[in-house]
Amino acid sequence: MPSSTIISTDRQAREIEAEIHEITQALSTERTLKSIIDGLPREVIDGIRRSLNTEKRELGEMLAAYSQAKSGNVEPMKQRAGTDLGDILIVARLAQGWTQKDLARKLGLQEQAIQRWEAERYRSISLAGYMKVAYALSLNFSVDYLSPEASKWMPTYEINPAEAQKILKHAREHGWLDEPDSDEKGIKRLIQYVSEHVSKHGTPSLLRTGINVKDYSESWVLLSWKAHVTRRAEEIIKREKSKYRPLDLSWLKQLPKLSQAADGPLQAQALLKQHGIILIVERNIPGMGVDGASFLVDEIPVIGLTLNKDTIDNFWFTLMHEVGHVILHYRTGLASGFFDDIDHDAVDEFEQEANNFASNLLIPEEIWVRSPARIAKTAAPIESLAKQLGISPAIIYGRIRFERRNYAIFSDKIGRGAIRKLFLAQQEAQHA
Repeated sequence: MPSSTIISTDRQAREIEAEIHEITQALSTERTLKSIIDGLPREVIDGIRRSLNTEKRELGEMLAAYSQAKSGNVEPMKQRAGTDLGDILIVARLAQGWTQKDLARKLGLQEQAIQRWEAERYRSISLAGYMKVAYALSLNFSVDYLSPEASKWMPTYEINPAEAQKILKHAREHGWLDEPDSDEKGIKRLIQYVSEHVSKHGTPSLLRTGINVKDYSESWVLLSWKAHVTRRAEEIIKREKSKYRPLDLSWLKQLPKLSQAADGPLQAQALLKQHGIILIVERNIPGMGVDGASFLVDEIPVIGLTLNKDTIDNFWFTLMHEVGHVILHYRTGLASGFFDDIDHDAVDEFEQEANNFASNLLIPEEIWVRSPARIAKTAAPIESLAKQLGISPAIIYGRIRFERRNYAIFSDKIGRGAIRKLFLAQQEAQHA
């Protein structure tokens, strides 16, 4: 399944048709949909239903654009490609009416080379190779295909010495670098890592902080962190042969229940991996300001958590927020990625949807508004509600603190220091 917004081959078109049929079947009756998401809170089900309708519409538009391109009208495909350099080459091939095999013959290559390049959206090709393909396709860069924004081949970000030293110090402290290089060599290696990452995966263009949406595409701190999380995720994806199925939601109602166990976060990581979602815990680089992130690596959803606040309530809400992005926004934003500061109120539709998803998956709103725990000043009603829902009481204590904007209350009930040590012990055991 392509994570891009365009289809490049008949095989992909058939896969998309099958996905549309599968979603249509899921949405056909309440009984069918219930069999997929039975037992989830009503608000979560409504969110999933909306996301499936959005996904169906998006897939339909992709398929229609490809069909029109095959018939000679590439304008819809060009609009979908935008300024993506890889997609521009694919659209140019379709505009010529060529298959991947035709382009390979023109270049004197095996068809597998074109298949690999297009599968990666030409992220791994050299500039010289890119230009060779472009010329073979008679692509005129002075015409409509390429905007000034797209004319940048590789980001040429400058990194100031202070920022470089900060990232290098963090990388050394947390085992990012295998060899004890000099500062100069260490910084060069970090720059190489980031450059390779950007060439393959692009940049995280937006950091949604809640107060405003900032362009962090040139932030070396965020890029370095994402590059390292991606490298760790790629190792797991390759080893586990991960596969994600958007309509496989049978596990979702089990996820909040794991919060009752002391090692619940590790169980959650294993459950997510079992269903094709990779959870990586990687500390913030100082000054980064991210609690959680979610993005795609080779079509596999990856969640990165920093554990910036090492408490039970923060872990579970942040995890559910990012899971919300994966489930609700798999094709409508996850390719670009979400980089979230949970402290701030959401300002856009994506963040609000993820917040509502997380809140209701942990504590269904229809139960919360009627529960005496909502206005409780003592522990008993809160513990009772936690038992009723089958979740950790720390989650409810955390919600009360947040809603009342009073972080002095129940400060000993949110499980401080309970999460990071689990993952540190896990990492130490893996490297023993």
